Amino acid sequence: MRCLLLLACLLFTATAFAARVDTLAIPSAAMGKTYRAAVVLPASYAKNKKAHYPVLYLLHGAYGHFSDWLKSPADKHLVHKLADQYNLIIVNPEGETFSFYLDSPVKADSKFETYLTQEVIPAIDRAYRTVPDRRGRVITGLSMGGYGALSLSAKHPDLYCAAGSMSGALELSSANRKFTPEETAWRNKNLLPILGAEADNPTFFSTNSVINMADRIHGNGLPLIIDCGVDDGLLEINREMHRRLTYNHTPHDYTERPGGHTWAYWQTALPYQVLFLAQVLKENGVTVPLQ
Repeated sequence: MRCLLLLACLLFTATAFAARVDTLAIPSAAMGKTYRAAVVLPASYAKNKKAHYPVLYLLHGAYGHFSDWLKSPADKHLVHKLADQYNLIIVNPEGETFSFYLDSPVKADSKFETYLTQEVIPAIDRAYRTVPDRRGRVITGLSMGGYGALSLSAKHPDLYCAAGSMSGALELSSANRKFTPEETAWRNKNLLPILGAEADNPTFFSTNSVINMADRIHGNGLPLIIDCGVDDGLLEINREMHRRLTYNHTPHDYTERPGGHTWAYWQTALPYQVLFLAQVLKENGVTVPLQ
């Protein structure tokens, strides 16, 4: 019996992280650059040659790059496990350090909304056996990536069937916020080159703040999951998003749990997000049965 248990443990160890990671170069005509994306393929992808797989687009946060979700969690196999558990292709695209996954109004070579929606998705659908329509496509992310996931899904409901946000930076505008001198200096250093001066274009900052998209989100009817840590500096913004969605009767899953703006929090949050999103995919009838 002891030998059998040992054998079972060895087999689990050999198969637990069987998902494969590709690094795919995806050129952008809009920006005149080529960026990389990490594509996590479940173990069954190589064996199940006829199946078409749903895709989760998993966005990184500010200061980050496409490989963050594979390198930064304490559990370096977290995304691999989730890809295998739900038979999902998980794509980690590049968003640069402060793009906010927007088309910049001032920087010609920062067009990440166009890149994600018009260039990355078609490239993934060409390269892999995906479900190539919105029924099989979901999106989430952390911090800046949480903003990006809700913003992109709100503006492009034809591309995604559900969306999520972890610790989302959901407001660009400073209209409802008071910044310290240090925060003002940070915004000027990091956001000014990408988004321009808010005083010069307040409409851009206001209309592109996710908390001001509540009515558009309501009209789209996409299932949403939003969470934030109770020690996170972005908690009040997320609470305000929750209040606005509640006020206009938009169904959504909202959770606060212990933690701050840290990888320890996001490592805990991601499995809940994927569970929610995978259920939507299941309801759409696009999931690949586990063998």
